[in-house]
Formats: sequence, structure tokens, C-alpha cells
Amino acid sequence: MPGRILIIDDEPQITRVLRAALSAQGYDVRIANDPEEGLQLYRDWSPDLVITDLMMPGLSGVEVTRAIRVRATTPILVLSVRNHERSKVEALDAGADDYVTKPFGIQELLARVRAHLRRAPERTAAAIEAGDFVLDATAHSITVLGRPIHLTPKEFDLLVHLARNAGKVMTHRALLTSVWGAQSAHQPEYLRVFVGQVRKKLEAETGKQYIQTEPWVGYRFVPEGWSGNVD
Repeated sequence: MPGRILIIDDEPQITRVLRAALSAQGYDVRIANDPEEGLQLYRDWSPDLVITDLMMPGLSGVEVTRAIRVRATTPILVLSVRNHERSKVEALDAGADDYVTKPFGIQELLARVRAHLRRAPERTAAAIEAGDFVLDATAHSITVLGRPIHLTPKEFDLLVHLARNAGKVMTHRALLTSVWGAQSAHQPEYLRVFVGQVRKKLEAETGKQYIQTEPWVGYRFVPEGWSGNVD
């Protein structure tokens, strides 16, 4: 079953090829051209597999790998133009699961991706139960106070991400990157529209408010609802 793949690479031509090839196989792909942005997206989006370049401005692929390994056992595939023993050993010792040298054959890379995803623990499909809400990402369904709510796919993804981080302030950038991709990270007005639509639907059904604005920062999801101004 296709999963989520995060690509961290500062070469646009590489990310374009990888996005096209992986998306054609049904994978949900997100791109980060900066390693710091990639780690933030990893924390917010929880991908099933990470593909990272070894040499990038700022953090290296080895440092990215170490940072991820502190948190999880997500499969990591490292790309590099280097083809000598020392680089491979350094990446693998840091926790990488595989190493592919550029230029690479796309069919070989796809085979490696499939192999690592088969060996990875299956993502839990358990429903999210928080306050007044039950959200089932697999069935794409949501109930609030026992009543079903209809949301568009992006509205649903936005609410699921907020619910997974209930009580925490989620920044505009984190929400935009996680739901719409890195290319939308600097379009807060886009997010404002969708948050407004979700608020309106939830309040129309329950008379309660669930998404709190943190001025100039982002939004906080309060699954029990509250009375007061949203802005």
C-alpha cells in the first residue's frame, strides 16, 4: 500500500524527477529543499520513508539522519554523488537504511523504496478520539458530538493534523507545509480561508468553537470547544 514519502534535497531537478516518479506510483510526496525545513516537515507530517541528499547547505544528510533517529525508526534512504566507502559508512553508521549514488536508475530507486516500506511497521489506522471528536483518517470520516460532519479533502486533512496536535499551537508555516506542501509555506491567507470554512461548519453543527487563533503565529485546536472570540 503506497505511503508518505518526504524528499529532502536542494537540487530542484532531482526533486522534480523523484516527485514525478513516486507520485506516479501512488505515493503521497512532500518536498523540502532545505534540511531544516525538512526536519520540521518530518515532525509535522510523520512520513513513512525519507529520501535525503547527503551534501546540502546547512545540515548534511548525515545530520538529518541522526536527528530523525533520535525520534523514530522511519526508513531513510540517502542520495549522494559520492561513491566511496567512507561516505557510505558514515551515512549508514548515522542510522540510514540505504545509500544510492547519483546518477541513479529510477527503477532501482523505486524498488528500494518498495522494499523498505514493506519492512517498515505499518502505520496505525486507529481513529483519533479527542474531546468532542472522533476522526478516522482511513475511512475519511469525522463525527463531532456523535454527529457526522462533511468536509472537503483538504479541510479534512487540516482538521486531522490539528487534532493530532490538539492543545498545541501549530504555526502557519507548519500547517501549510504539512497539508499543502512546502511550496505553500508562505501563503498564510490560503490557510486563513480554509480555517474559516472549517470553523463555520463545526460551529453551525454544534454551536461551539474549536479552533483558536494565536495572533501572528498560527492556530490551536481545542477539541472540547469553548465560548469566546476566535480572532
